[in-house]
Amino acid sequence: MEFDPFTLSIEGEKLRGRGTTDCLGHVALVAELMRRLGETKPQLKSTVVAVFIASEENSSIPGVGVDALVKDGLLDNLKQGPLFWIDTADKQPCIGTGGMIPWKLHFSGKLFHSGLAHKAINPLELAMEALKEIQLRFYRDFPPHQQEKVYEFATPSTMKPTQWTYPGGGINQIPAECTVSGDVRLTPFYSVTDVISKLKEYVDDLNANIEKLDTRGPVSKYVLPEENLKGRISISFDEATSGVACNLDSRGFHVLCKATEELVGHVKPYSITGTLPLIRELQDEGFDVQTAGYGLMATYHAKNEYCLLSDMCQGYGVFVSIISQLED
Repeated sequence: MEFDPFTLSIEGEKLRGRGTTDCLGHVALVAELMRRLGETKPQLKSTVVAVFIASEENSSIPGVGVDALVKDGLLDNLKQGPLFWIDTADKQPCIGTGGMIPWKLHFSGKLFHSGLAHKAINPLELAMEALKEIQLRFYRDFPPHQQEKVYEFATPSTMKPTQWTYPGGGINQIPAECTVSGDVRLTPFYSVTDVISKLKEYVDDLNANIEKLDTRGPVSKYVLPEENLKGRISISFDEATSGVACNLDSRGFHVLCKATEELVGHVKPYSITGTLPLIRELQDEGFDVQTAGYGLMATYHAKNEYCLLSDMCQGYGVFVSIISQLED
């Protein structure tokens, strides 16, 4: 780190510190907007509401966060107008996000000395071959969707490993098991439920036909008939979230684009397969959710996080323009 992440410091235009981009800079932006509205008291036909949420990434805390507000009906009045979720970056409308399905594949084999590999079922080899087959089937069943071009997604849906673990042991020992973990990042044009169902189907089919999987070397195998042993694959999932495709025909989207063009100088909506929690749930409840943000994508979840004061000022101007447009 080049500076103390837990103390706000200023270097020219840079506001430096943890959360300046994600997303305390936005808290300051909205707080300043509401303060100015309170001071100037403009005669508005509509109501401007600011909601600061806690527990965005830990929904296990009951009664806290935007999901609790929705459940209690405290946001129902916002269904009459656009709802702007201010938590993205680079000063442009973010019109699409991805869903996320965290998965774990567990592979069971038979432990044995590596010098006698013919007596083992190597779960590491099973993992490599089975995961390859699962990925090939995923990309066959969930290929790039034509709507992804409309929303300008940076990538199509993906399924890939990110972690690999095993219980430990000597380098001369073939282990009995290993676990590969990863995620699916799913564009909003596919169903999370359908993907989970398909992944379970792939695993069931591989278990039923495990002897047909490719092997590695002359004694590599996943079945020991003389011992009535077979390698085994199981899959489990952590909590999944769905992606969002914002309504491109809504008034909320059009006023955001016009304000962005006026204040930033250009408008170029974009989509990413990064995941924003809770937004799809708001959309499903009937809210016209639009997303924007004024931090820097390059410093999201990164070392030396910072935002630019000028970007936040432009964001402030964007929302002044939005309020004005919605009054017309």
